Amino acid sequence: MHRINETHAPELRSWVGSANVKGCDFPIQNLPFAVFRRCGSSEPFRGGVAIGDQVFDMRAVQASGAIQGEAAPAVAHAAASTLNGLMAMGPRAWSALRLAISRLLREEVPQDERLTDCLVPLSEVEYAVPARIGDYTDMYTSVHHATNVGRLFRPDNPLMPNFKWLPVGYHGRASSVGVSEQRFHRPRGQAMPAGAQQPVFGPCQRLDYELELGIWVGTGNALGEPIGIDEAERHIFGLCLLNDWSARDIQAWEYQPLGPFLSKSFATTISPWIVTMEALAPYRCAWTRDDQDPQPLPYLESQANRERGGFDIAIEAWIETSGMRERNAGPARLSSSNFRHAYWSIAQMLAHHTVGGCNLQPGDLIGTGTQSGPTPQEGGALIELTSGGRQALTLEGGETRTFLQDGDAVALRAWCEREGAIRIGFGECRGEVLPARD
Repeated sequence: MHRINETHAPELRSWVGSANVKGCDFPIQNLPFAVFRRCGSSEPFRGGVAIGDQVFDMRAVQASGAIQGEAAPAVAHAAASTLNGLMAMGPRAWSALRLAISRLLREEVPQDERLTDCLVPLSEVEYAVPARIGDYTDMYTSVHHATNVGRLFRPDNPLMPNFKWLPVGYHGRASSVGVSEQRFHRPRGQAMPAGAQQPVFGPCQRLDYELELGIWVGTGNALGEPIGIDEAERHIFGLCLLNDWSARDIQAWEYQPLGPFLSKSFATTISPWIVTMEALAPYRCAWTRDDQDPQPLPYLESQANRERGGFDIAIEAWIETSGMRERNAGPARLSSSNFRHAYWSIAQMLAHHTVGGCNLQPGDLIGTGTQSGPTPQEGGALIELTSGGRQALTLEGGETRTFLQDGDAVALRAWCEREGAIRIGFGECRGEVLPARD
């Protein structure tokens, strides 16, 4: 687990003035990675680091020669069109690069034209998926979400018997993962209407969002060699926001006996910025398990995980309907929660994923599953917030929603803050629903 070091110091300020503004997502203590280019240009995509309202262009930094020594090989990989090479280098290289970038951007560094020329305004860039995703796995790690959804179908026994014994997951579709501002058509498929004798085919009627985080795998493991829980975080590069859009009516008909299929494969939206595990070090918290619940089996148990395996990450979902855009009303918040409520930790997810011998690779993506909190207002999906569509939400301006309509956009946001540390954010993960194709 990464420890707090000089890059986290609250007193650090940057010569990029916007990074010093209170509440900024990207102060010098954050330094997340993405892959970008200038909007509408034919420039190659390349890696960048967010600082204030700017992108620190890693290709330009590499060309400037400003980073030498141990971090030089890492900056070369950070400048590439995908971050897989950087992810494969491991924690020592990641830390060396983070330290070098931090020292270049600090306020006391003399203004250097070589470095100011490496900045590109965030308002002028577009993004690509930051890594080539070999495989995508979605987990199911919020006991509150699992209970809320299970209660809709099994009121007397909402949790499946395996939930408290292992991190449940399924293998998703990597090809339809898109970066923020993804626009996708409402999926079509089979659904079984209540009381019907046979399914119908057509556009999804119960389209939903899911408030999740994404876990980017860094260094992989060989086939047949599990990753132990105390080594798991050395294999994780960082976190992003993730919206695992869900067609609830299609899902209800297809998911037995093998789980989600077409109901999940049409789109998954991620935020462009990857907040590194090292940047998150100040916001760790204890991972807890109620004494009345089953305790983890030995391969999922660790004293270090108990003490510091959780993360205090505030997360929230916002909706912007087409009507809101027409009225210039701005989006409305749907719900908020916190990743500290997760029933299973990041290390436990990775340890379980590999315990059977599964080999992970740099750039693999793992979703945490919908992150809901203990109160009704902390539901991470509309299926929870509307009691399965039975109780419509009233939005600002009088519009109502049970599930998403065409033209709706959902934006996820997240941040970390605590006394004695600087607030850092994840940026935004936004996607928009288009009408179904004819």
